[in-house]
Amino acid sequence: MMFFGDFTFAVNDIMGKWLASTFPAGQIVLVRSLAALVVLVPLLLKGGAPELVRLERPGMQMSRAGLATAEIVFFYMAIRFLPLADVMTFYLAGPIYVAALSPWLLGERVGRRQWLAIAIGFAGVVFVLRPGSGSLSWAALISIAGSLCYAMVVVQSRQLRGTPDRVLVFWQTIGALVVGAVLAPFGWVAPGLTDLVMLAALGIISMTAHLCIARSLKLAPAAMVAPIQYSLLLWAILFGWLVFGDRPRPSMLIGAAVIVVAGLVVVGGRGGRGRAATGAD
Repeated sequence: MMFFGDFTFAVNDIMGKWLASTFPAGQIVLVRSLAALVVLVPLLLKGGAPELVRLERPGMQMSRAGLATAEIVFFYMAIRFLPLADVMTFYLAGPIYVAALSPWLLGERVGRRQWLAIAIGFAGVVFVLRPGSGSLSWAALISIAGSLCYAMVVVQSRQLRGTPDRVLVFWQTIGALVVGAVLAPFGWVAPGLTDLVMLAALGIISMTAHLCIARSLKLAPAAMVAPIQYSLLLWAILFGWLVFGDRPRPSMLIGAAVIVVAGLVVVGGRGGRGRAATGAD
């Protein structure tokens, strides 16, 4: 389920990059969100309206929705100008950012090995950015901003453990819908029928991927399935090369390898503590 969900996200990203060359990010987010709501409605009917309005920590719910929307907008802005593999490399540093933030925001313990992996992961991000080589661009900085928003969404999702997944996704989608509606008029491009179908498919495909990943985390320990997310980088390199002719830079490949290894160490260490705690109970 995790592998299929990640593959589905990769397909979604390729379609998004294709559409982002023609349509502005706000328009993509608007149509994508409307289509996602079509998938969500049957799930929301299970819990009824009360669970949508009786929110756990409403301020944080809104903050999470805003960060999730910013992450989506940044992603579509970045892939318009950068190879998909480059953007995905920055986003795969998300677990490293989460681990770095967790002692202060979640009260979770991070061991020495994980701190070393976090430092190495940050070095990998800097290596991909190559700030002294003249290759640093605003699109790369937007990718970094998007990955940081993603990390904060993960942290706040953990802080909102008592909220059902469908409620979190609903308000996340509503937030994206509102922001998309505000941004869409600026640079609106009239879509043809094929374009409209593809824009709507983004919402349906991404929602399917979310559901697959959520289901995989219920079927197996997170430490077992989470590392599969790094297959996204392989799909991004392969599809970027075949569809857009983007050949990966050596510096990107080296930096990506460093980030992936560091991320696996972080995830493995945190997963090991989680299993130990479960065993103690």
